[in-house]
Amino acid sequence: MTAEAELRATAKGWIADDPDPGDRAELRALLDRAFADGESDAEAGTGTNAGTGTNAGADAGTDKDAEAIAELRDRFADRLHFGTAGLRGAVAAGPNRMNRAVVRAATAAVAGWLAGPGSAGRDSGTQRGGGAQGGHRDGVAVGCDARHRSAEFADEVAGVLAGAGIAVHMLPRPCPTPLLAFAVRHLGTAAGVMITASHNPAADNGYKLYLSDGAQVIPPVDAEIEKRIAGLGPLAQIPVAAAGSPLITRHGDEIAQAYLTAVVAAAAGSPGPSAGPGPGLSVVYTPMHGVAGQLMLRALRLAGFAAPHMVAAQAEPDPDFPTVAFPNPEEPGALDLALADARRLGADLVVASDPDGDRLAVAVPDPVAGWRVLTGDQVGALLGASLIRASLIRANLIRASLIRASLLERTADQAAPEALLVASTVVSSTMLAKIAAAAGVRYAETLTGFKWIARAADGVPGARFVFGYEEALGYAVGDVVRDKDGFGAALAMLRLAEGAKSAGRSVLDVYDDLERAHGVHLTSQLTLRTADQAHVMSRLRSAPPEAFGGEPVSGRTDLAQDAAGGGGVGAAVPRADVLIYRLPGGRVVLRPSGTEPKIKCYIEIVELLGGRSLAAARAAAADRLAPLRSALEALLAVA
Repeated sequence: MTAEAELRATAKGWIADDPDPGDRAELRALLDRAFADGESDAEAGTGTNAGTGTNAGADAGTDKDAEAIAELRDRFADRLHFGTAGLRGAVAAGPNRMNRAVVRAATAAVAGWLAGPGSAGRDSGTQRGGGAQGGHRDGVAVGCDARHRSAEFADEVAGVLAGAGIAVHMLPRPCPTPLLAFAVRHLGTAAGVMITASHNPAADNGYKLYLSDGAQVIPPVDAEIEKRIAGLGPLAQIPVAAAGSPLITRHGDEIAQAYLTAVVAAAAGSPGPSAGPGPGLSVVYTPMHGVAGQLMLRALRLAGFAAPHMVAAQAEPDPDFPTVAFPNPEEPGALDLALADARRLGADLVVASDPDGDRLAVAVPDPVAGWRVLTGDQVGALLGASLIRASLIRANLIRASLIRASLLERTADQAAPEALLVASTVVSSTMLAKIAAAAGVRYAETLTGFKWIARAADGVPGARFVFGYEEALGYAVGDVVRDKDGFGAALAMLRLAEGAKSAGRSVLDVYDDLERAHGVHLTSQLTLRTADQAHVMSRLRSAPPEAFGGEPVSGRTDLAQDAAGGGGVGAAVPRADVLIYRLPGGRVVLRPSGTEPKIKCYIEIVELLGGRSLAAARAAAADRLAPLRSALEALLAVA
């Protein structure tokens, strides 16, 4: 059989098993374009003679569409793998795309894992599902955003779970990702599934899995589910319950109400009576065509803030994201409409959600540049310092009340500063660690991803998670949501900006104070596109650089070989394909992207003031950064 005949046979076999008539028709049309041999739709749909000598021989005389053949090959070159937090890919038919068939297979695997032998006790503290006869706690929470086919995929998830005898808690649609993550613990479910592609391009969708602790799936569970997907039989044999199944509960607004109450309390700031936000704080907000808008307005109103100015063109969910080239608030140009409104209105602050509401971008007025979009590291330092201070104030008040009540010996550990814990990742700025050390609170460094950040306090006796962040605009304020939460971050950021303005200061003034106290922390990123990430990382390991642009390497950590200490909290960072180079006053971190053919490089330059002005220290950091970036670019080009 020729390669093309094998491709046709594989495609026909998939068509025969695909549960969606639209996807079947899409693949038939692609086959017709690829191999215009006059074969009937009926034959293509049933897979008749698939892979036989007759079809193989017909290839030689067939008119072929090279573009369609290439597309067909790509769709069947592989299947979407259950990786980082689940599945993600372009919405289209075929195993290497997001569609009902792929969602059905993934959900059947999740259902099988939940009901599998020993499921109740194999979680090592991360999963609390029951066995098939022992129940599934209260089932699985299911939510979806407003992307193309999200509601359809969520219905498929619900049907497969109910078909397996598992109760389903369907959230109102569409909903933001943090609400689904909250619902898992609020409802006490064994797992949660969120249909979303977060900030990916409009063509994409995804499938995100949460475990019963409310955090994203981690090893070995992801590998177990991936193995189950690979071992599934025909999709037609998977039972799927009707939409009206009694196992499917469709929730109303009660979960959102509980979430809002909790997240507003977590971001409330300093204890004591709150006078509410100052009337002069002017905020521009955009949900960027995503699903966070209405819930964000409710959160701000409940917290006592005046309604922000909403960017009208981006206020409603729209899966095509028509006003942005890329619906990622990190991308250049993504905030242009919000910044234009802010300039026109003379606003104090711009906040922007990404399409599923789990990340937050912040921009502030700059007396020199007009407006400045803060980096994730800058926002992380600002929020971290603010929340540490608020938590310490609470702890001191609690401690005083315990002394008065003669209960100090029994519960003093809960009020002690060292019980508080903040976290960030190996690729984020080191400033948060210094802020934590100065305040006497614990700090944990994790691998990239909130599945690790959210669990930073797990297993640390007496620790209370206060704040965590990663440089890619993800923040967690307390443990209301064990994942990125753009709502809690927005509330904390508005509270910080309000406090600064009431004192006659700006957000940038507050950040200046942090750099005066802990040094200038200048961060930058560099990306190398490469189809052979393993080769690049192997070359760097076999010939480790001794310097970067005049900056000598004073130490190196290879997380593929060395389990790094977890920021002094006794935990260990799991092995990972990450290289860390320490420099005098800085570091370089390299890692392959988990979702794209890239090597990502993270640079940090640290300049202590040492009697200099803040401006002079910043200039020195910038002068060091330029040659370091150039040297890193040259190194990666050779590798």
